[in-house]
Amino acid sequence: MEITQQCVVALTWVLKDTLGDELDVLDEPVEFLVGGEDLLKRIDEALQGHKVGDEISLHLEPEEAFGDYQDKLIFLEPRQAFPETLEEGMSFDGHALPEGLSPDMPKDALYTVAQIYPDHVVLDGNHPLAGIALRLKIKIEAIREATEEEIGRGTAGTGFFRIQPLAPGGDTVH
Repeated sequence: MEITQQCVVALTWVLKDTLGDELDVLDEPVEFLVGGEDLLKRIDEALQGHKVGDEISLHLEPEEAFGDYQDKLIFLEPRQAFPETLEEGMSFDGHALPEGLSPDMPKDALYTVAQIYPDHVVLDGNHPLAGIALRLKIKIEAIREATEEEIGRGTAGTGFFRIQPLAPGGDTVH
């Protein structure tokens, strides 16, 4: 079976920056809906027509991946607005931010606690990989037809490339 729009692929990969530093390794296959919201458009396009066992190497510029880093998504907010248990690396959905923060913070962003000071907290609304060119080596482990439910949801349920809150101390992007 060849990969087409709206099929599910099981992938493994190694994600590196342009200096060759590993950013993420997916050793166990994870399923993604091609043509849905699970993968970046450039990856969807590159997978088309490939078969199980194929390997693909991609170079993604920031605009094809997680966008350019935007200084305007950095916010200094009062420390007292956050829970006492706040830790660097924690994430907050823009729709569920604590009361009393800057009203101009976009609600559709995910904010990561970048730094904690006695009187303020630095929140970063950029994706952790924003502004970084990426090298991705993908191996296609399996292909199957997508279910109607997966097509309707637009996902196979594991959206690596959708922004999701990370657990405190989380150090991977999927």
